[in-house]
Amino acid sequence: MTSSKPLRHLYLGGARSGKSKLAEAAAHLWLQQHPTGRVVYIATAQIWDQEMQARIDLHQQRRPASWQLLEQPLQLADTLAQLQTQSDQPTCVLVDCLTLWLSNQLCQTGTEETNSASLAEQAIAELVARVSGYNGPLLLVSNEVGSGIVPMGELSRQFQDLSGLMNQRLAEVCDKVTLAVAGLPMVVK
Repeated sequence: MTSSKPLRHLYLGGARSGKSKLAEAAAHLWLQQHPTGRVVYIATAQIWDQEMQARIDLHQQRRPASWQLLEQPLQLADTLAQLQTQSDQPTCVLVDCLTLWLSNQLCQTGTEETNSASLAEQAIAELVARVSGYNGPLLLVSNEVGSGIVPMGELSRQFQDLSGLMNQRLAEVCDKVTLAVAGLPMVVK
């Protein structure tokens, strides 16, 4: 992350694969190399139950208090646009997690003309466009959900399909892609 070119890095992996820890380590390294900079952590999770609260607590315990936290379950592309225009100091942005963000998108209710899946596809397109044009260090964390069986329910299949589509499109525009397996980084791109 020392080049002058912005680094957009996508971290993929299954549940508890270590993808978030790898992205956090990259943010720590960036901050060591840019001591006057800051890390902005964008959290997309929403607390719906005690188990999710415990997951969020674990992530919070690993993060330094000096990192700025933005909770953004839906308007991620807009938040990235705002951060890009507010670049008063070098900033590394870490987004965790894109599949939770996508899940939030799918849970939005559509209208008679549009359903939640088409709204989610639209949100993915906006996010990919924003990431593609982002001109600073950007670390993205997303689950790889395509390695399992095809789910039985319609919403679950939509989620799996849209996750795969989102990850493919983001992988195309990111400079690096790392797959986390058992806590180990496997360089994909």
